[in-house]
Amino acid sequence: MSNRSIALDDTLYHYLLDHTLREHPVLAELRHANLTHPRRSMQIAPEQGQLMALLVKLTGARRTLEIGVFTGYSALCVALALPEDGQMVACDANADYAQTARAYWQRAGVAHKIDLRIAPASETLAALVAEGQAGTFDFAFIDADKESYDTYYEYALQLLHPGGLVVIDNVLWSGRVAQSGAADADTRALQRLNVKLHGDERIDLSMIPVGDGLTLARKR
Repeated sequence: MSNRSIALDDTLYHYLLDHTLREHPVLAELRHANLTHPRRSMQIAPEQGQLMALLVKLTGARRTLEIGVFTGYSALCVALALPEDGQMVACDANADYAQTARAYWQRAGVAHKIDLRIAPASETLAALVAEGQAGTFDFAFIDADKESYDTYYEYALQLLHPGGLVVIDNVLWSGRVAQSGAADADTRALQRLNVKLHGDERIDLSMIPVGDGLTLARKR
């Protein structure tokens, strides 16, 4: 019996993938294509994508929000899990990455589910609130510029209905969040957010050591 999370060496990690991962062929192609991408560190782990898809199905989500798209892997995981009439609003500011994402979404047959908005995410989120869409989303995923995480989180809470789930990536930040006196702004931003979430009475909370650390926050 273990009283803490198990550490994963390479052998155990590959065992985990071999015995749990059920990756759509287009997801696998995209993930392998990203291995040579200059920003490949922005690619989420496949077991994380599968967990997010399961959460979408468990919660019965039909309207989802993604903040930070990169080349579209995480959005594709979620879109494949949505019902045929499900919808995602995906926010990113990089048109080149978006072009790659659209191509893979088309190949997987889910492009019609994804409303991709190329603009600073804070502008897109503010527009959704202004349009009266507060309280209408079921699920949100945040994986973008770390210094803006707190802003994205606050918008996500506005846009989710009570019982909706926000999933936040990189909350362990390769262990740097546990170091005192962090010099870089990204680490400090994540440290502040983690402290804030721990004390936030608006949510139910779990931080799990999946990928680079994943926080699940259910809006009360």
